[in-house]
Amino acid sequence: MSLPFSSIFPLKQARAHEVCGDAGLAFAAINAGLARGTVVWVSESWRPPVNPEGLLPYCDPGKLLVTRADSQLNVLASMETALRSGAAKLVIAEISGSIGLTEGRRLQLAAEAGGTTAMLLIPDGAGSNAAETRWRCSGAQVPRDTRQNHPQQIGHDSTHWRWSLIKNKTGTLSDWVVRWDAAAHRVIVVSEAGG
Repeated sequence: MSLPFSSIFPLKQARAHEVCGDAGLAFAAINAGLARGTVVWVSESWRPPVNPEGLLPYCDPGKLLVTRADSQLNVLASMETALRSGAAKLVIAEISGSIGLTEGRRLQLAAEAGGTTAMLLIPDGAGSNAAETRWRCSGAQVPRDTRQNHPQQIGHDSTHWRWSLIKNKTGTLSDWVVRWDAAAHRVIVVSEAGG
């Protein structure tokens, strides 16, 4: 049984979500663009900083507050503080290691307390059981028959991703091939993965 994309995306607010995979940054940028208000983006100081202007196809760089911390522990502490404050609509954190159940639960409680959505960009296999959802995002090839049957949905220069819901507290898991429509500022489902 396939899960309707609209039942799971946009992400449930005031919850903690995780994303991994080589297109996780695009997933985070799209969610930043869809957030109605300030977005806090926290990363470890050794990582290259996110370039707000580089995210322009997905979101307004003027709504991003980019901050850095010297360790994963301080990234998580900064994220928790930002979530609890309720000052942002979305808090994104890039981490390089595993996150335990205790840390994940603290972030979930902070998201609920502040009414703010949390998103962790994590390495594969590094998630917490406390997360509401976990997504694996990667580039996708669009099947030739999809391009022929739905040319209005496929731009020659559009990038397609496979978004796989690999953890869902409400149950069903699923896959979709999607693309970003910058003009309409929305995600378009090209097809169910494998469909």
